[in-house]
Amino acid sequence: MLSDPKNIPISDYDYPLPEERIAKFPLAQRDQSKLLIYKNGSISESQFFHLPELLPEKAMLVFNNTKVIHARLFFRKPTGSVIEIFCLEPWQQPVAAAFEERQHCAWLCFIGNNKKWKDGTLTREIVRQNNIISIVASRREAKGNAWIVDFEWSGGVSFAELIEDAGVIPLPPYLHREAEESDKERYQTVYAEHEGSVAAPTAGLHFTDVLLDKLKNQGFCTEYITLHVGAGTFKPVSSETIGNHEMHVEKVQISRKNIENILNHLGKPIIPVGTTTVRTLESTYWFGVLLKKEPHLDAMHVKQWDPYELEGLNISAEQSYHNVLKWMDERGLEFLDGDTQLLIAPGYKYQIINGLITNFHQPKSTLLLLVSALIGNNWRRCYRYALDNNFRFLSYGDSCLFLKQ
Repeated sequence: MLSDPKNIPISDYDYPLPEERIAKFPLAQRDQSKLLIYKNGSISESQFFHLPELLPEKAMLVFNNTKVIHARLFFRKPTGSVIEIFCLEPWQQPVAAAFEERQHCAWLCFIGNNKKWKDGTLTREIVRQNNIISIVASRREAKGNAWIVDFEWSGGVSFAELIEDAGVIPLPPYLHREAEESDKERYQTVYAEHEGSVAAPTAGLHFTDVLLDKLKNQGFCTEYITLHVGAGTFKPVSSETIGNHEMHVEKVQISRKNIENILNHLGKPIIPVGTTTVRTLESTYWFGVLLKKEPHLDAMHVKQWDPYELEGLNISAEQSYHNVLKWMDERGLEFLDGDTQLLIAPGYKYQIINGLITNFHQPKSTLLLLVSALIGNNWRRCYRYALDNNFRFLSYGDSCLFLKQ
């Protein structure tokens, strides 16, 4: 059985982060960011555009190609009060299907200034390609600290087109600033494709098309999976121990071809770009483990403590991914769609990955726990080095290449 992490005090994953070390804006050029390298117990630094020279030979990079949506919608009441509706995820509908709707869809949303929305509907108009489009929002019941909101609109445009024009890109709250026009481009990866995230997979923000071509030309394999990042990624661990923290759920999609290619690459380095990619690859492994126990599961859902509780069911990565492929074959599926609540913490044994490209994370965050599971307490040395050597922190900050011990 894996070590039980439930008694880990989150205070062990705190560190001082001065406000001035948080990067409020990106660098002018994506790949000019600094890169901290941790390998074989040693720490060094370079710049991100040197990545092809620093990766292990025959490495496969796995990217998350989710796209950040303009999730913040603002409505002004006749009284002058402004209500913010923050779209989190479609309500009881696949993400892609919700974005294709052309008249109505329902979303789970945060509501800012909710007390001012007594009853009734909210309405606003936007102009798209010289046409006036009317948007009506009505609130259903609460779900936890969020609400179900119904949207109806005119004009025959898709919800994807509607929110692109009507909404504002949701920057992380710790930036303490409103989104600017430049954020529409810079808070997306250059390979963003599938809409659905309310936060960027920020480790990918450093890549340029030129750098991606260079990696390909030098023989590195690349794969693209999808995990839609939810607002819960910013949720701090507020309990004293992580056993009382409820991990957020995120939706994942990985193709049959992804799984086959990763299977063929096992034994050679697999380096995910970002913690969301880590969670997708490792969650797929645990779904394969669950299928050994219950071969006729209806869908993929990995719970946060599954790896620590599935005693005696640990199987090889090869067998697990083969289980997933067999399950997909039986259902005629080309894509595995599911969700994961996986919490990776010290004591976790990585099954698929051999390293990680990531940014610097907030103190007391589950993302810092994930890093510690990979390199142990050396995360403290790395973060101290970064603080002492003028690295920029968090979403628009610099990056790290951590190679598994």
